[in-house]
Amino acid sequence: MSWHAVAPALALLVLGTGWALPALPGLLLLSVATLVAAVMASVHHAEVIAHRIGEPFGTLVLALAVTVIEAALILSMMLAGGASSAAVPRDTIYSAVMIICNGVVGLCLLLGGLRHREQHFRIEGTGSGFAALATLSVLVLVMPTVTTSSPSGTYTDSQLLFVAISSLALWLVFVFIQTMRHRDYFLPVAAASDESVHAPPPSARDAWLSFAQLLLALVGVIGLAKLLSPAIERAVIAAEAPKAVVGIVIALIVLLPETWAAIRAARSDRLQTSMNLAIGSALASIGLTIPVVVAAAVLLQLPLSIGLPAKDIALLVLTFLVGAITLGSGRTHMMQGAIHLVVFAAFLFLTLVP
Repeated sequence: MSWHAVAPALALLVLGTGWALPALPGLLLLSVATLVAAVMASVHHAEVIAHRIGEPFGTLVLALAVTVIEAALILSMMLAGGASSAAVPRDTIYSAVMIICNGVVGLCLLLGGLRHREQHFRIEGTGSGFAALATLSVLVLVMPTVTTSSPSGTYTDSQLLFVAISSLALWLVFVFIQTMRHRDYFLPVAAASDESVHAPPPSARDAWLSFAQLLLALVGVIGLAKLLSPAIERAVIAAEAPKAVVGIVIALIVLLPETWAAIRAARSDRLQTSMNLAIGSALASIGLTIPVVVAAAVLLQLPLSIGLPAKDIALLVLTFLVGAITLGSGRTHMMQGAIHLVVFAAFLFLTLVP
């Protein structure tokens, strides 16, 4: 039995041990090691599924699985935290957008450019997905700060329902375009260095087994991230850093599987796959999470503050401005990756030193 099959079960075992025996010596180091193994296993199983069903379905499976579990994690934190968790959805979604659009994209472009000098992707698909992401980000994170029907940073119930329906509808249209109407816009150009192109696809049984193990691995990743969050909070408090750092660290852990898969694809000269993962994950993070959060907030009368402060709005606008230039030609090189990573560094630094 390979370690890819053992890692998901081991992650769940360590997760259960952590809940039952939180004071167990060495649990922190064991959790971190198991978390890394679960991330690597989830990427392996996602690639098996992708090789069986083809692109862009493979990247969609990984993005959907991570987002559904992430939405469940946010909802559990809202229900447990009450008023103190009103900004959790905002911080999580904003962090995910900045991590993906600057950190993940920047690393892919930089590492891919270092190895292959120049890379290509289909602007027809990636550009439309990026435009949808910019639209949803402004509707969800920026407009609550400037509307006047409710206190700054919040929406009325009717406004929340409009944003939730718009988010879900736009995401569904994107998935329809990506998987049916214009699937060819999201297909990567086969690279000679990509051995999976020439390998026989796995059997249906192996693909279903990988799908089950992918879900187990992702549950382990999210659960271990939540298990590690108290230790992260203590470290943040000891360092006298802002509370928002906790959300960023957790978001970084949750997005590890997609980040690793995107980097592997870029280094194999499959930048289209990297873009599918990045843009698709960010869109799903808003298009699926916001309807769930809004439904909980409206039905259960939970407080919800989703408008960003001015500093974060400025960084968000810069992200989409730079991204529009990066994605404008369908050709990339390492300089563009360096620019995105500088924006990502600014996001991290200004969170620590607001």
